[in-house]
Amino acid sequence: MKPHPYLRAYMAGALAPTVFVMLVVCGYAFIRYGLHLPFAIEKGIIFPVAFVPNLYGIWNVIYLKLHQRHWLSLGVHGALLPIVIGPCGLAVATWVGLLRCQAGALIYFDTFRVPYALVGVAFLCGLIAYYLVWKYVVGFLNAVVGIA
Repeated sequence: MKPHPYLRAYMAGALAPTVFVMLVVCGYAFIRYGLHLPFAIEKGIIFPVAFVPNLYGIWNVIYLKLHQRHWLSLGVHGALLPIVIGPCGLAVATWVGLLRCQAGALIYFDTFRVPYALVGVAFLCGLIAYYLVWKYVVGFLNAVVGIA
């Protein structure tokens, strides 16, 4: 299966976050509407639903193109993605009023105060999680579509 390797790379990359976001949205709908709990995150879910799966697909296409010339493991390439997603997510959250930056902490939904130290630890955990997802899940999907 040789034709359209970039299309196959895009689809393989976009599958993992699409399935994950689908599960999160289904869980949210069950909590919000099935259990009637006041858990309103509608504004905060739009960015991940619309942007992240597409960016995963594009990032996998970039990996396929770069892999022809440079040797960088898929896991390391995937671990670089939060460096793109993080600032974009912060910018969108600030722009739509979900997030405020104050001295020493981020204020999320005007309710949660998250210290910058915790943001840093969460970012490092995100790098590790992205490394593992890209190495094992996206790597497996790349092998399935024949581009690994």
